[in-house]
Amino acid sequence: MITETAIVVSIENNQTWVETQRKSACGQCSANKGCGTSVLSKVIGNKLSKIKAINNINAQVGDEVVIGLKEQSLLKGALMTYMLPLVFLFIFSLVGQVVSENLQFQDSELLVIIFAVVGLLLGLRQVKVFSIDIAENENYQPVILKKSNSSVLVNL
Repeated sequence: MITETAIVVSIENNQTWVETQRKSACGQCSANKGCGTSVLSKVIGNKLSKIKAINNINAQVGDEVVIGLKEQSLLKGALMTYMLPLVFLFIFSLVGQVVSENLQFQDSELLVIIFAVVGLLLGLRQVKVFSIDIAENENYQPVILKKSNSSVLVNL
């Protein structure tokens, strides 16, 4: 379970909204002095993220809480978001290559590029369908595990 400290900012229609401060991993490695990402992180700074969390412990507005998300949910979501469009792009570009060779097009690169773009767009569409499907799935939602000053942990 991946955990983070947050503050409950509002409760609306049985939905609890919490705010967390985004943190950068920059500054942790030895290359941070010459790293462009480290410089960008300092310029942008730490921002707050407002997210919906499942509240099984009856946390109230203003409470500092610990929220958690299952690693498998995060991993599956990241794989679907980043890998699916790329897989579609590569498969469709291969199909475009085969089609252009079989039909003996003179400008086969253009056909491969068109197929690749169509594959990418279809992959992005599938990501959208996946995100709509999991939007209300509790397995993919952060859960308030406990109040920060409490030692009682919610069982999942």
